[in-house]
Amino acid sequence: MISIRTPTLRHATSLLVAVALSFGAAACGPPPTSDTLTLLAPAAPGGGWDQTAREMQQVLGNTGFAPGAQVINVPGAGGIIGLAQLANAYDGDPNLLMMTGLIMMGAILTNDSPVTLDAVTPIARLLGEYEVLVVASNAPYQTLEEFVAAWRKDPGAFAIAGGSAGGTDHMVTGLLARAAGIDPTTINYLPHSGGGESLASILGGHVAAGINGYAELIPFIEAGRLTPLGISSDERIAGVEIPTFREQGFDVALANWRGIAAPPGITDEERSGLIALLDQMHASGEWSAALEANNWIDLYLTGAAYEAFLDEEDGRTVAVLESIGLLD
Repeated sequence: MISIRTPTLRHATSLLVAVALSFGAAACGPPPTSDTLTLLAPAAPGGGWDQTAREMQQVLGNTGFAPGAQVINVPGAGGIIGLAQLANAYDGDPNLLMMTGLIMMGAILTNDSPVTLDAVTPIARLLGEYEVLVVASNAPYQTLEEFVAAWRKDPGAFAIAGGSAGGTDHMVTGLLARAAGIDPTTINYLPHSGGGESLASILGGHVAAGINGYAELIPFIEAGRLTPLGISSDERIAGVEIPTFREQGFDVALANWRGIAAPPGITDEERSGLIALLDQMHASGEWSAALEANNWIDLYLTGAAYEAFLDEEDGRTVAVLESIGLLD
């Protein structure tokens, strides 16, 4: 069984963050000096942060709001490496935006990160996404009932792949275990640095199951390579033929959310300008189409309301992580 609370992993994460704090500017290089915008995805290519950043890049380019927008991936420690670089290497630079979200909040807490979201400038909450439990199409269990029955017999023998330790995928796995009568501290959760890597483990047959955001899984479900066993929405989603965990007798419902932050030290005027840019993107037909195509939930929120949400969400995240044994 893998436990994310081991001193080895927490120490390794602290070392990675320390490197980012000390050498962030050298690692990323200077931001563009032109009017182009850089979108930092703090995870490996292929996952939800990367997908969202690249959809933003397309929309901002196609609408002409930021035609030169580019995406840079800085994976590591559930987004903490990217967060440390944003906080320390780009102070006062209004030309850089970074993806944040519930995954990062969980990683900050479970890894005792010295850098938190308080170190950067909150800009907006963009969207939400539900989580799906999947197995390979040739797995011996093709329903949630079958999987849980086998999982209960020996939780540690069933490796479940997902994103970073303490992130949304991990939270849903722990909540599902608890709802199934399994001690969440006994589960064998295998964290990966991004959705692309965890998908490779699932598709390669290296794990018993996996949990990822729905948009990341759509192509493989539609191609018949993965079988969805349940989704973490409160109720059935129109057009999505996946039963919820709740309707199958497991009281689990959780939506991942993704937001945007800017470096510290930008002016109020620069922050207002960035919010205005995202307001334009959010109001565009291109962004509405991106939300629909990916089955993302429109959760757009800015300003004081977003800051209040972040404060409340931090408390909720602590409660969830404590309930599944990831925080003392």
